[in-house]
Amino acid sequence: MVRRILALGGHDFTSRPPDRAVCEFLLRLATERAGGRPRICILPTASGDTSDLISSFYQAFGNRPCEPSDVSLFRLGRRPMALRDHLLSQDLIYVGGGSMVNLLAVWEAHDIASILSLAWHQGIVLAGQSAGAMCWFEAGITKSSGKPLEAAGLGLLHGSLCVHYNNEPERRAAYLEAVGAGMPSGYGLDDYAGLLWEGEDSPSAVTARRGARAYRVSKREGEVVESPLPARFLPAPAPAALREDIAEFRRIKTMRRRAGWLG
Repeated sequence: MVRRILALGGHDFTSRPPDRAVCEFLLRLATERAGGRPRICILPTASGDTSDLISSFYQAFGNRPCEPSDVSLFRLGRRPMALRDHLLSQDLIYVGGGSMVNLLAVWEAHDIASILSLAWHQGIVLAGQSAGAMCWFEAGITKSSGKPLEAAGLGLLHGSLCVHYNNEPERRAAYLEAVGAGMPSGYGLDDYAGLLWEGEDSPSAVTARRGARAYRVSKREGEVVESPLPARFLPAPAPAALREDIAEFRRIKTMRRRAGWLG
C-alpha cells in the first residue's frame, strides 16, 4: 500500500487550463487508489467553509467520473454526519486554502487530525493547496494574522513548506529567514507547482503552468540555499463540451466509414 500526499502551492477550481490540469491530476491519483469510480472529499475548513469554494469544487468534479462530497465543520449543526466514517470511506481528501492557524484549531476541536493521520496510514490520498498543503508538514509560513509567520503543522511530512513562493515575495523572505534561524529545511512552491510524496521516497515535482517552480530550501554551511527541482508538466484536458464534440465527430466519422462514405 502506497501512502500519497500531494502539496500544491496554489490553484483554483476554474475552467482555466492550469486548473483543469490540477483537477485531472487529482482525479487520476484518486482513481488509481480506488481502482474504479473514486470518492473525493473536500475539507474547506481553512476558508471557513465558504459556499463559493464548495460550489466551485462541485463544478470542477460534479461532471467527472467520481463521487464528490464536502465536510463542512462550520455547518454540522445543519448537516450532521459521522466525520470519521465519511472521511475514512474516501479515496482522496482535499484540504482547501485559507488560514492555517484557524484550520488546525478547528480540526483540533473535532479530532480531525487523528482521522487524517489514520486515513494516510490506510492509503487514502491526502492533498491540498496553500494552507491545505502546509498543514501536512512540521511547519509552514502562514499569513493567518496578516504578517508572514512560522506556524506548526501536523507533522505527517518531515520538514517545512512555504506556498505562493514567488507570488508573495514577503512570504518567501520570511521563510528564508526562518530556515536560516533554525526552522526545519523544506520546500518552496509557486502557484500551480506541486510536490507528490509516494511512500517514504523523496517527492517528485509537478507543474501545471509554464514557469511555476518547486524548490528545495536548505541550510548549508550557514547559508540558506534554494535549489529548483525538475518538474513534470501536467497537460490540461480539453473542456467537457469540447471532449463531447470530439467524441461525437469520431462517432459520426466511424459510422460513415463503415457505411462506405469515407475512403
